[in-house]
Amino acid sequence: MLVCSIVSQLCYTQIKMLTVSLPEVRASWPNWAGFLRHHRLESLVAWILEAAGPLTVFGAQALYLGGPLLRSAFSNGQINALAGLLEDHRETLAFAAFLRGEMPS
Repeated sequence: MLVCSIVSQLCYTQIKMLTVSLPEVRASWPNWAGFLRHHRLESLVAWILEAAGPLTVFGAQALYLGGPLLRSAFSNGQINALAGLLEDHRETLAFAAFLRGEMPS
């Protein structure tokens, strides 16, 4: 029963993520970058995002699975936006460039 619940939540989240547009996701970037800069983590996170390559998809899946636990600290939109970023390798690299102060394409 628990497995069915998790699978249905994943399917719902995947479908919901398809409705989030690129500008909506990128609108969160300045907030995320500000948080990382405040804690002096922007270079480390940029390096990790670039070094992880295709493994970032596992991070996205972990966010989808951990979504119910994270909802007390983050909104559903924030979790979905971050998971969507991690699922798209080009967007992951673009965010890493954004953290370095480069203009992403």
